Amino acid sequence: MSVTPRGDYSIEVHLPSDQLAKSLREEAAAGLTARTKHLAPTWFYDERGCELFEEITELPEYYPTRTERTIIEAHCDEIVAASGADTLVELGSGTSAKTRLLLDAFARAGSLQRFVPFDVAEATLRSAAAAVSAEYPWVDVHAVVGDFRQHLELLPRGGRRLVAFLGGTIGNFRPEERGDLLATLADTLSPGDSFLVGTDLVKDPVRLVAAYDDAAGVTAEFNRNVLRVLNNTLDADFDVDGFEHEARYNDAEEWIEMWLRSRRRQRVRLADLGLAVVFEEGEGMLTEISAKFRLEAVRAELAAAGLEPVASWSDDAGDFALTLARR
Repeated sequence: MSVTPRGDYSIEVHLPSDQLAKSLREEAAAGLTARTKHLAPTWFYDERGCELFEEITELPEYYPTRTERTIIEAHCDEIVAASGADTLVELGSGTSAKTRLLLDAFARAGSLQRFVPFDVAEATLRSAAAAVSAEYPWVDVHAVVGDFRQHLELLPRGGRRLVAFLGGTIGNFRPEERGDLLATLADTLSPGDSFLVGTDLVKDPVRLVAAYDDAAGVTAEFNRNVLRVLNNTLDADFDVDGFEHEARYNDAEEWIEMWLRSRRRQRVRLADLGLAVVFEEGEGMLTEISAKFRLEAVRAELAAAGLEPVASWSDDAGDFALTLARR
């Protein structure tokens, strides 16, 4: 771990590039040799992947980002007041675009002393931390490079913290994984700390599939970008155009699945792993799930982890929700 001051912000690195590559090697080896091939969505987010996801959030079909933003705009002052926080921690912060709304609300309340953006993508995090520091010069910006699947216990302590996990990212975890993540997070919180989570709600599957399979093909490019990450990081030879993007709704589990499906039979070599993998024509590799929630289930999961639900806010159509819970 290293802590380095950079201009008007500091950055703490728990995920050096060699460790990230090691994790990718381990997960790729396991996922590509499994009965149903799969990869974790963590590996979408190299610099290009982050850029593509920002494009996705602007697409007409992709409602979650703008809907969540609308909710935050309408209720940010209530959220800040209910949290009583002086420290804002953002998990999976990316560019921290929506977080400005909360930062502005904290500024109006005169209560924020520290902002802790936490993300796996170091280059994006550095850029976001520098921008926030320039926009809110009275705030101590302490960026943390890490993977929230591994490093939650390393979140900076002190103050009264509001930990925000926005964008519906919690839906990328299966129920048992979510339970473990929430329990770990709860253990890191002190009495009086709070947790704000964004959840995409169950709705018409046609709308859901369209949100993950846009007409412009940006999500397809984002999905296939994970193959470029493997090529660049593991000296692999995936034919990126040899795979097509597929999004489908799993009604039984109430989640969206994103797949990469091989257009033909092909053999892929991953030199760094000493591994060769065969994809049959039509064979799919699961790259992401995105669970959709019912509000009562969200509250139950939070309570089961030791987090007391305090309030929930939703849009008029009931597409998305923010829920605040307290330790």
